[in-house]
Amino acid sequence: MEYFGAVLLALWLGVLTSISPCPLATNIAAISYIGRRVERPALVLLTGLLYTLGRTLVYVALAVLIVASLLAIPQVSAFLRHYMDLVLGPLLIIVGMFLLELISFSKSGGGISPGLQAKVDRAGVWGGLLLGMLFALSFCPTSAALFFGSLISLATDHNSRVVLPLLYGVGTAVPVVVFAVIIALGAQYLSKAFNVLSQIELWARRITGAVFLLVGIFYCLRYAFGVV
Repeated sequence: MEYFGAVLLALWLGVLTSISPCPLATNIAAISYIGRRVERPALVLLTGLLYTLGRTLVYVALAVLIVASLLAIPQVSAFLRHYMDLVLGPLLIIVGMFLLELISFSKSGGGISPGLQAKVDRAGVWGGLLLGMLFALSFCPTSAALFFGSLISLATDHNSRVVLPLLYGVGTAVPVVVFAVIIALGAQYLSKAFNVLSQIELWARRITGAVFLLVGIFYCLRYAFGVV
């Protein structure tokens, strides 16, 4: 049951990453690229799925390397087994503050440069795969906090090098797949869907940030200070 909760949390962290302002910019850029083939719905869907695969492969590869390295070093592995609860508290507080915008850094842009677009275009339908991999590597403060601060600690705690990162990767590409389907069905629904997504992002980020902050404070009080 605990692992099932971790599975849902990993997927939710991915979705929350995808709709946060900075990562959403890259997804919008991807949607714009994918949507150019609006006259060929099947190609739009295929490119969207390849984009999802590209993002997922990068996150899984990073997580495998990081989690495997952490667990392979005896001293680090022993530290995590004994002090993971102590580490999680401050991490959750920091991530929660990011989501609530109590901490903020400059956000990088998410457009496609002409040079990059030319390279992606030459790859044909496989350009979606390349774009997904490139955008997954373009971490900004929010996505870095959610991936390195939350997902990696979650994967390490459950010794899950593939499944949880894979679900996170799928979650980060959910808007692109959804919009690819919308584009395939009819571009007239696109504007309305973007407006709905903006409202969802605002409340999802605030609620998740508040939960992370409260849980982080609870972990600190219980495991660091023994108060609760």
